[in-house]
Amino acid sequence: MPSSEEVFEKVQAALMDALGVDDDEVTPEATMVGDLGAESIDFLDIVFKLEKAFGINIPREELFPDDILTNSSYVKDGTVTADGISELKARLPWADLSKFEKNPRVQNFGNLLTVNDLCRYVESKL
Repeated sequence: MPSSEEVFEKVQAALMDALGVDDDEVTPEATMVGDLGAESIDFLDIVFKLEKAFGINIPREELFPDDILTNSSYVKDGTVTADGISELKARLPWADLSKFEKNPRVQNFGNLLTVNDLCRYVESKL
């Protein structure tokens, strides 16, 4: 199994290639959308590159819980409910949801995922 540093280096390379960003921009704390400018279409390329680099399968719903964020049982008036937060934590145990919990607006979710979260996800799959 690769070390955390090796995982970061491969994730960093995949993000640099997919997003056309420099290595100094791909820090562990950088957010995929806000800092690195990833868009929906980019995530397909990122997932492909990560699957290839690590020899893993990444089901879309493991990284993008759209079914929670669009479900009226978990979202009221554009805000994720406590039940929704619990479901997100269960589904995304590798993600740090602490900032999102303070202001759980659905529109803020896209700016949640960091490079470090992505590394923890990959490590959980290895």
